[in-house]
Amino acid sequence: MNPFPEPSDGGIPFLSEPAEGGISHTGEQAPGEAPLHAEPPKDAEAAASAGKDIVVLTAKGGREQRPAASVRSHDFRQSGFLPPSELRTIRLRHEQFIRALAARVAIFVRLEFPLQLAKVQLVGYQKFIESLPSPTHITLFRAEPLRGVGLLVIPPKLGLSLVDRLLGGAGQKPEADRELSEIEIALIDQFANLLLGEWCNHWPEMKELRASLVGHENNSRFLQTAPPDTAMLILRIDGGIGEPTEPIQLVFPYATVEPLMRLLTPTHRENDAVTARATGPNWNAQFDEMKVPVQAEWHGLTISAGEIARLKAGDVVLLDSQCAAQVQLRLNKVPRFSGRPGTSGGRWAVQLTSSITK
Repeated sequence: MNPFPEPSDGGIPFLSEPAEGGISHTGEQAPGEAPLHAEPPKDAEAAASAGKDIVVLTAKGGREQRPAASVRSHDFRQSGFLPPSELRTIRLRHEQFIRALAARVAIFVRLEFPLQLAKVQLVGYQKFIESLPSPTHITLFRAEPLRGVGLLVIPPKLGLSLVDRLLGGAGQKPEADRELSEIEIALIDQFANLLLGEWCNHWPEMKELRASLVGHENNSRFLQTAPPDTAMLILRIDGGIGEPTEPIQLVFPYATVEPLMRLLTPTHRENDAVTARATGPNWNAQFDEMKVPVQAEWHGLTISAGEIARLKAGDVVLLDSQCAAQVQLRLNKVPRFSGRPGTSGGRWAVQLTSSITK
């Protein structure tokens, strides 16, 4: 019989409680209690402005009074999620990429070009494009055979510094941002191709990975490369010629790079699955005395209704020997085992020969 997993107090909590404050959650309202919300509604915002407390559901399932200002909103429609362990794995892989890229760019511009991976995070598409300044230089690209359009965001000051260096100058940055000309964009595309080519080379698990530029934009308000609630994986790279450094952002829809994420830790996931199968679920001793109905049946005999009506005591019904030897044992009406019939201690019995899995 399949054991039932024992309930425990551990496991994954329904809600994670932030270090300060709580996350309110939409649920059934108990009598006499304040309603809970997945996002702070207007009354919660009003309470926050008034400095009042509201009722929240904590990670342990209890309801507590918390200051309304300490409750942060969360969009449960967010399509992508990466646990801290996977974020660390992604960061380690891209730190190797940044070191190799810094050497390649230094040779390309014939000048030291320090780079540092500053941040790896998942952000909603709408929130990301709203955070971009205007003007900015955005290069749209594809990484075949992955689907979706990625973004390479280069600040105009850094772009103009690269242009100045590629044209034989010292790589000085302008005092103010401005839109780039077509010639300047063509020169910056050389840097973009170098960066994206190096990124593709750091995924040996997918040797056919190739990047290609598909367009440019200087105002994020006109970008329509993904739905507003799409989760975007953002790699922020700080670097440039001299000080201060400028942020370069390499941005992918999470669905685009998800196949690559699965390639990072296949061994660990296989080991976890083997361990889970080896240990099996824990048995709950409270089920030891629970009664479970058991039925044994086999199929293969078909007779007409008229023949059934004519049956009487002493008649012999011929059975298919192969079908009769394949008895199906049902536990609580669910097929769980196959076996063959026999007797034990003068009583009918079924010897189990295999289990039925679905």
